[in-house]
Amino acid sequence: MSLTARLKTQAIAEGFGAVGICKTTDIPQAAKRLEAFVSEGRQGQMGWMSERMNWRGNPQALWPEARSVIMLAEPYSPNHDPLQPLEIKDSGTISVYAQNRDYHDVVKKRLKRLGRWLIDQEPGSEIKVFVDTAPVMEKPLAQAAGLGWQGKHTNLLSRDLGNWFFLGCIFTTIELQYDTPETDHCGSCTSCLDICPTDAFPAPYQLDARRCISYLTIEHSGPVDPSLRSLMGNHIYGCDDCLAACPWNKFAATAGEIKYAARDDLKSPKLADLAALDDAGFRAMFSGSPIKRIGRNRFVRNVLYAIGNSEIPALKDAATPLCQDDDATVRDAANWALEQLNEVS
Repeated sequence: MSLTARLKTQAIAEGFGAVGICKTTDIPQAAKRLEAFVSEGRQGQMGWMSERMNWRGNPQALWPEARSVIMLAEPYSPNHDPLQPLEIKDSGTISVYAQNRDYHDVVKKRLKRLGRWLIDQEPGSEIKVFVDTAPVMEKPLAQAAGLGWQGKHTNLLSRDLGNWFFLGCIFTTIELQYDTPETDHCGSCTSCLDICPTDAFPAPYQLDARRCISYLTIEHSGPVDPSLRSLMGNHIYGCDDCLAACPWNKFAATAGEIKYAARDDLKSPKLADLAALDDAGFRAMFSGSPIKRIGRNRFVRNVLYAIGNSEIPALKDAATPLCQDDDATVRDAANWALEQLNEVS
């Protein structure tokens, strides 16, 4: 077997759902799309997206010695209906990927094991592994490596995996055999666009992060625009609506990593309990979770928006004490929540 074939066999043995390989020069159109995205301000507060754009659009500039990019897919398909919690108004909805351990840690360990195996096969070679931690455009690279295509919701889709999977990559100085890029298979379907509560897609294959619930609940600091708060429903961390609506999920692979299985207390957590979290309680509850990185104040802000959208007057008891919170954004969210609930009581 060739090294490329053995590498792919080893990647599957390590637990990855799919593997593909491309050159470091295979995403010439990605730089243009990124430049247009940033020039229109659609990145919102994510200032890092405008930094080192030459690296993002040209992987070879990131590491000139690299000859191949190994793209790997890690399935995290939910074993429950991710849209069902949206109907439980006294509870919050957390994105499926964040309902247990931080995938960055899990995927990176697997990538490093595979990388060490590769170096053992080719002594003197070098690797670098990335999981959302460098200016690397994983989705265009994954399409170039044949893993899938960027759908109309801008996320990666696969005919074999659906769209419930993480991406990781290994840059290497070894010149491997390259795969054929995947082509678009969305057809006339607009399910992902139609379900978006905030109309975050100006057009198919385009996203305005400033209206995206995932961005608003995770990346956006400070108060959210009042015109968007009522559209956020009970989303308190991330949003899976466009992913869940995709018909290709009928082919979604089962998640093999137990660390991605949803914690029972995060499938549909009670808003009143979450609103009562102080900083220590927040850190304890979300230790080892990707949720921890947004901090207690931003998380409780999201919880208060969900309380305001709940139409449950009894939840005023959970919001009222937070009108005196030390954080100005939390106080603003608490007052907004009470205003909404007073209109229905």
